Amino acid sequence: MDKSTQHKFSENMLQYLNDSPTAYHAVENAIGMLKSHAFQELKETEQWSLQADGKYFVVKNHSCIIAFTVGDGDLAQEGFRIIGAHTDSPSLKIKPGACMVTPDGYVKLNVEVYGGAILSAWFDRPLAVAGRVIVEQDGRLAERLVRIDKPVCVIPNLCIHFNKECNTNCGYNKQTDILPLLSMKEEGVEKGDYLLNLIQSETGIEKPAILDYELFLYEYQKGIFMGPDEEFTSASRIDNLCMVYAGLSALMESEDGRSKFKVFAAFDHEEVGSATAQGAHSGFLPHTLERISKNLGLTDDACFQAIANSTSISADAAHAVHPNYSDKHDPENRPVLGGGPVIKYSASQRYSTNAFSAAYFMEACRRAQVPYQKYVNRNDIVGGSTIGPALSSLTTIPTVDIGTPVLAMHSIRELGAVADNFYAKEAFRAYYEDGES
Repeated sequence: MDKSTQHKFSENMLQYLNDSPTAYHAVENAIGMLKSHAFQELKETEQWSLQADGKYFVVKNHSCIIAFTVGDGDLAQEGFRIIGAHTDSPSLKIKPGACMVTPDGYVKLNVEVYGGAILSAWFDRPLAVAGRVIVEQDGRLAERLVRIDKPVCVIPNLCIHFNKECNTNCGYNKQTDILPLLSMKEEGVEKGDYLLNLIQSETGIEKPAILDYELFLYEYQKGIFMGPDEEFTSASRIDNLCMVYAGLSALMESEDGRSKFKVFAAFDHEEVGSATAQGAHSGFLPHTLERISKNLGLTDDACFQAIANSTSISADAAHAVHPNYSDKHDPENRPVLGGGPVIKYSASQRYSTNAFSAAYFMEACRRAQVPYQKYVNRNDIVGGSTIGPALSSLTTIPTVDIGTPVLAMHSIRELGAVADNFYAKEAFRAYYEDGES
């Protein structure tokens, strides 16, 4: 593969990551990508009228999106080609009682941990704020995305002189140790106004209009290339926006191939269990597939046929072998950075891969001429899970769990390989364009 092509793709991917500090922004930027390729937005609350060769998308909660193309063949016989990913990443979420003022005059943000974050990575880094606010506008509720892209707060480490065991005992109390410093107390400013004043001054949204918010902290420093030949990507939210970007890109690039029933779904809340209306454990995808089928005139029996003839891919970042902790991996299944997308296996079904679903993904890699790797947890280490089990159990569609290999998964900064980003996109494109499973 041409390295300049790989680098250009990863450059665009990093820009997507940099522009998407929250799931809301990830979906907003996905909408922009899809509209630039003539995808039309549908509303759940409105009637649909789908056309052959049409390209559409539908959004839920502004943090979950399903995009699809309507083929001109027999849906009952061809089924859907589905790729799923997730838009959320571990973070720190600002609580409703946003600010705390200490007796010493410090103003701290009151936050809670979202997902399985590596807390030590959040210390001593300039942090910014992003998310959404709900406002009242002309007597109705409206959503406004917020991105205060400047270093407004920090979680300072306790100096080693007061914590002699900091290099041997790194436990943190989630209630007391991770509260970021925002400012110093100002005379005449109410405790609840420090954050609202910041939002108003940076966005122009008037404080009285703000009814509620969902705001997160994110690392102000942007994603970068690194390594002697810029062979690595170092960024926040590689898990899992790299898979979102690769899936979207594959869907759009495969437009000129054979017209098929291709679906890309990016869900919210994977990092906290997916059991929400916009998570993979919801009915959003099954309902959307049924709605597409019936809108195209399929009978109930034909809808079941379409599902039975479908396949899917669950795309989520995978664990690369760590250079300093290689013993944490299975002795035979050891994916490395730059070795291509990773197929994940689990006898306990924490990953949904079976021999058939692995085979159709391996065939897609072969057609795309990209390498692939395999991963299984050590027997004595319980790994994480993905949206794969939800996709396969809710839809009854065969699903393979795959992902690009990364280091420092769930850190505020993760590390991946330029080549793997491109390999995944090419494999996805081949999967969408294939004539048969």
